Amino acid sequence: MTQTAIPKLPCLGSSVRRASRALTQIYEGALRPLGLRVTQFTILQVLSLAGEVPQGRLGEILTMDSTSLTRTLAIMLRQGWIAECRGDDRRERRLSLAKTGEAQLKRALPAWEKVQSQLRRELGEKAWKDLFHLTTRLAELAAESVQ
Repeated sequence: MTQTAIPKLPCLGSSVRRASRALTQIYEGALRPLGLRVTQFTILQVLSLAGEVPQGRLGEILTMDSTSLTRTLAIMLRQGWIAECRGDDRRERRLSLAKTGEAQLKRALPAWEKVQSQLRRELGEKAWKDLFHLTTRLAELAAESVQ
């Protein structure tokens, strides 16, 4: 049975969401043997790069709604991958990477790097860089339109 080409969608939002779901499936497949979801990996990565971050700011960085972020963080706290402390304002939750989170990130990096390398090779260097630029710009535009 021959597979037909994936049709182009006339809506940019639909096209980007479809690509996002496809990429998520690839990364999830690579991270699954480590007991890690792509969202969890991304949070570990952000905390590794940014250090201690207020939960609200983490949500902004990830463009993630509060309910989904809180649910994901609860799992990660139970796993011991992240640490939580209260900020100066007792309502503020500040998050950081725990030692077990550092170890989990280190274990996951080879699987993530393999996917990154494969996609980079298949797309080519120019398209790879262009995609990073375009997706960053789209996120900026979306953030500006919400304000």
